[in-house]
Amino acid sequence: MHNRTITQRLQHKAASRFGRITVLTGARQTGKTTLVRALFPDYTYLTLDDPITRPDYARLSAAQWQERYPLAILDEVQKLPTLLDSVKATYDQYPDTRYILLGSSQILLLEKVQESLAGRAALIELYPLTLPERQTATADEAISPSRLVRLLMGEPASILQGIPLTDTRYAKAENAWADYLEYGAMPAIVDSSVEKSEKREWLQDYIRAYLQRDVRDLGNLRELEPFVRAQKALAALSGQLLNVSELAKQAGISAVTAKRFISYLEISYQAIQLAPWFRNLNKRLTKSPKVHFLDPGIQRILLNRTGTFTGHEFESAVVAEVYKQIKTHALAVDCYHLRTVDGREVDLLLELENGYIAIEVKMSAHVSAADARHLHDLAELLDKPLLHALVVSNDPQVQQWGNVMAVPVAWLLG
Repeated sequence: MHNRTITQRLQHKAASRFGRITVLTGARQTGKTTLVRALFPDYTYLTLDDPITRPDYARLSAAQWQERYPLAILDEVQKLPTLLDSVKATYDQYPDTRYILLGSSQILLLEKVQESLAGRAALIELYPLTLPERQTATADEAISPSRLVRLLMGEPASILQGIPLTDTRYAKAENAWADYLEYGAMPAIVDSSVEKSEKREWLQDYIRAYLQRDVRDLGNLRELEPFVRAQKALAALSGQLLNVSELAKQAGISAVTAKRFISYLEISYQAIQLAPWFRNLNKRLTKSPKVHFLDPGIQRILLNRTGTFTGHEFESAVVAEVYKQIKTHALAVDCYHLRTVDGREVDLLLELENGYIAIEVKMSAHVSAADARHLHDLAELLDKPLLHALVVSNDPQVQQWGNVMAVPVAWLLG
């Protein structure tokens, strides 16, 4: 079992007086159940996934919950959202009770949490493994934060300097990155002992389970085929500007349905919409979001793709990893992309309280100063200082061109 960045935060929250009800959400199979059962062995584990036993829990009174399950992990809570009313009553009447709620859907769980448990529940998200997490061999091995996270925490740009090819950690991170690009970061299949064919089979099974369980729960869909078409079409558009009309046309559905299906993918942690940055009203800036799948392995299975990668796929993989690391460390950082109507583009713009970090993503193994052209004079567009400008690529060399630094992707994110 790999160590997870949220471990200490989860333990602290669950032990505090404000964490008597702790809600842990994330995509299916990201390791929520494994993590909490390892961290909280004294808690009784109850799953609501079984439709036969589910009604039994629904009938329990607050007194019965306190008597039978004063400390409990409640898994798949989105299957029985009315149970939260019982949890609320137990919380209010019995101050010695503590519950950890697990679920794989933001909206089915969090909407009910906000309605029934407002002010009572602590919320934490668990994503697929980050690059630093997957380099840990055990749950006890310390996680070394990536250079990006250290940069976001205020360390100087000098931490990016060095000779990656002579660094043993970089070699390990590069291997992990290559596997991540092809097979993603789901904990069950990151181990090197898992055969490549087994990884693909696992991902195919994952997608089937996601459709049959999560999507049916989300949309109460009778027919899954329209959603499958939209899901595959969106996977092909990952890393590009989102055109809902074009997506609807490709999937053979209405624009309204397309928007609904996109929301299903977002609230089940399969994809994100990267908002456009257009705060400067004096400049003509694109106001369309970009869509990015959060796991390259799932995306490539949807596209039935192996081997070579497109530039858009590589960009999505970088954005997803950056996004996961920011969320996992609970950093106060907002993520955007920036594009002017005349074609000037920044793939990822990270907003901190005191300024921005701009990232241009290139798949090439050999980058030059020309690849940094969109980052030069970027500060003129922004409303806060440009703290760092980075070109992130497969080039193993660290380079500097004026105020722009080029760094290998595994050097920055590993």
